[in-house]
Amino acid sequence: MKITRHRWRSLVAAVVLLLVSSSQAAEVRVFAAASLTDSLKEVAAGYAKKSSDRIVFNFGASSTLARQIEDGAPADIFFSADEAKMDRLAAKGLIDKSTRKSGLSNSLVIVVAADNGASVASARDLTNAAIRRVALGDPKAVPIGIYAREYLERLKLWADVAPKVVATENVRAALAAVEAGNADASIVYKTDAAISKKVKIAYEVPPDKSPNISYPVALVNDAPTPQAARRFLEYLDSGEAERIFSRYGFVLTDQARR
Repeated sequence: MKITRHRWRSLVAAVVLLLVSSSQAAEVRVFAAASLTDSLKEVAAGYAKKSSDRIVFNFGASSTLARQIEDGAPADIFFSADEAKMDRLAAKGLIDKSTRKSGLSNSLVIVVAADNGASVASARDLTNAAIRRVALGDPKAVPIGIYAREYLERLKLWADVAPKVVATENVRAALAAVEAGNADASIVYKTDAAISKKVKIAYEVPPDKSPNISYPVALVNDAPTPQAARRFLEYLDSGEAERIFSRYGFVLTDQARR
C-alpha cells in the first residue's frame, strides 16, 4: 500500500500529538487527613523536584473525605487518619486493596493555651470545674475525636468530659478553638500540637494507654490518573518521604521500615 505525502504527514502529526500528550504532567488528587497537611505539603514539594506530575490536596476530616469519595468525588489517593474509614471504602469496593499500606502512627496529647492556659496535669483534670469546654474532633465521626473518646472511656472519664465537649470538624479546628480561647483544652495529635505557638502540651498520653493510631493510604479504584497516583504512592514509601514524616513527629511503623 502506497502512503501518500498527505497521509504520511497526518501519521507523523498523530504520533507527535500522542507523544506530547503522554509527556504532559498529570494531576494527582490526594484526599488526606487534616493532620497530614504540613508534612504532605513538604513531601509533595520534594516530589515536584523529581516529577512533572502535579499533586493537588484535599485536606479534611477522614470521615468527610471518605463520604466525598463515596459520593463520587474525583480522588486518586485516600490517606486516612484511621483504619475504619479505609475499611468502609474497601467494603464498598472503592479502593484498590493491593495498594493499601499503613506506615504511619501518631500519639495523643492534651493541649491548653500557651499563655495563661488552664491547669492540666493529667486527663483526669479535664473533669475539673475549671475546665468548661473541651474541643474535640466530632467523637462520633472524626478519627481524632474517636481516639480521644476511646482513651477517656478507658480511664472511665468520658461520662464526665462528654458534657463539656465542643465538637469540631477536624483536628485542626479543635486546635484552633484552644488557640482562639473558645475552649480550655483539647486532645489532639502530637504532630498538630507541635505546629502551633499558641498552645502548649500539658500532658502526653502514654503509649500503653493510647488507642492504636494508624494512617492507611490507598489508591482509589476510579482514580482519574491511576498511573501517576501509583508513582506518588511509591514516593510516599520512600526514605525521603519517611524522613519528612518523622521530622513532623509521626511514628514510622514496622510496615514503613520494611
